[in-house]
Formats: sequence, C-alpha cells, structure tokens
Amino acid sequence: MKQLFINLFLILTFINPHMLFASDAKMNNDHLHQLISRIDAKPGGQKGYWKIQYKNIPVYIITSEKANRMRIISPIKSSEALGKDNLYRMMQANFDSTLDARYSIAKGKLWSAFIHPLNELTDEQFFSGLAQTITLVNSYGDTYSSGALVFSGGDSQDLNNKTFMEILKKGLKI
Repeated sequence: MKQLFINLFLILTFINPHMLFASDAKMNNDHLHQLISRIDAKPGGQKGYWKIQYKNIPVYIITSEKANRMRIISPIKSSEALGKDNLYRMMQANFDSTLDARYSIAKGKLWSAFIHPLNELTDEQFFSGLAQTITLVNSYGDTYSSGALVFSGGDSQDLNNKTFMEILKKGLKI
C-alpha cells in the first residue's frame, strides 16, 4: 500500500496537470459559430466573418483557419480627431488596463481589438475577449479599461483612482 502511494505521488509529480484535462479538439469556425450564436441568435456574415450587435455596439469576428488567427474588433470612432493627449492615454491603457483587448487604429478608425490564435482559443477565452472588446469600447474616454483588471506598474490605476475620488467627492457634496 505504501509503495502504491509512493508510485502515485511520483506519477502526479511529473505529470503536467493540463495534460489530464486537455482536449485534442481545436477551435474552428463551426464551433466558433455556435459560440457566437449564443450571443446573437442570427449573426450576420458567414463562417469566418461574422457581424453581431451587442447593445447597439457593432462587433466583427474574423478568422483564418489557414493562418490560425482570430480577431474580435469593434469600431469606436474616427481616428482623425484623436489628439496627442488621447493617444497618449490609450497607450498608457494598452500597457496596464486593457488586458487582452487593445486600442488600435486602421482604415481611419479607432478600434477595440482582441487577437488570438484560433486553434488554441478556448470557449472561455473567446467570451472573455468578446467582453473585453466591448468593455473597451464602452470605457473609451473614461477609464480606458477592458474591465478585467489593472496591472500595477503603469499609470492607469492612479488615473482611475483619481476619477473614482472625483466622483466620490462630487457625490459627497450633494
């Protein structure tokens, strides 16, 4: 019996715990379509290029199975009027408060974007990326946060705390 426990201990010590629960199933457009349909029962587009609406926010999910890439993007506004201070603030946020989604500029627009390898994408990562992308759109001009967390060592926590304190002070004056 003692030897059995020793052998079990040795086996568990050298096994990667992720191997015990890993699935060989890779994310693909068919499965992603099922996940997208949970958010929007009738997504626009086609497999590999979907357009959904979430509370009046347009969201595009674009994949390439051949290149093993997936991106979730949502337009925020025209990039032409972005000032230096705003661009600077977005770069601060990309460092510590946007987590996996990012602010980006393409085709004259400011976008919220989440980019991930398609095959390795889990259901949870997809939904987290979708939520972060949408939250980043909603928080633009305010907290510039994907809503997940803020890493220390950057500027966003102090700036967000400043906003929190301003709101608290205003609220206490009433």
